[in-house]
Amino acid sequence: MTNTNKGRPDDNTEPHRCGWATTEALVRYHDEEWGVASHDDRHLFEMLVLEGAQAGLSWLTILNKREGYRALFHNFDIDRVAAFSEDDAARLLLDTRIIRNRAKISAAVANARAVQRIQAEHGSLANFVWSFVGNTPLDTPRATYAQAPASNEISDAMSRALKKYGCKFVGTTICYAFMQATGMVNDHEAACLCRFRDSVAVPKRKSAKRRTN
Repeated sequence: MTNTNKGRPDDNTEPHRCGWATTEALVRYHDEEWGVASHDDRHLFEMLVLEGAQAGLSWLTILNKREGYRALFHNFDIDRVAAFSEDDAARLLLDTRIIRNRAKISAAVANARAVQRIQAEHGSLANFVWSFVGNTPLDTPRATYAQAPASNEISDAMSRALKKYGCKFVGTTICYAFMQATGMVNDHEAACLCRFRDSVAVPKRKSAKRRTN
């Protein structure tokens, strides 16, 4: 949804992006993924883990290690990560392809198990997290990304709910970043070329059903 009081960026000007997209990797992520509505459980789990891994670090650092995470976490297969043992966690702690932080690695495994419980109760992780925004992205046009909040009452509520299921590294700031990343809130700057992406150009990701075997 877009604010009807805002016009599209002037076609005669240079394309404008959010101010944080300052490197090639960040531009690619900004243009292709950030803010695109995701209803795919595997991708949602990936972003939950990566946003948690970012705590205290830059997002560029996480992007640079993303392929390592995908390789070591079996492309964020929820059931396989949930089955990780203490030995698996110890092995991951030695691998430089990811952030070698014991608490963050343990949180990823705990979160996979929590997501399993969420899926069992709500049908999918997507059903659960999107319910916090009424299944409709929040539209928040601002002149500059610097005006975007670090959290809001919705991320507060999501954080509390995820913690009740046993999730770790899901504070309200992490939850708000997760909402931005997965399209639950559109925090692209008002003049950003990606604010007006339509569903034809960027298909909405579909929800992945949990395996039952």
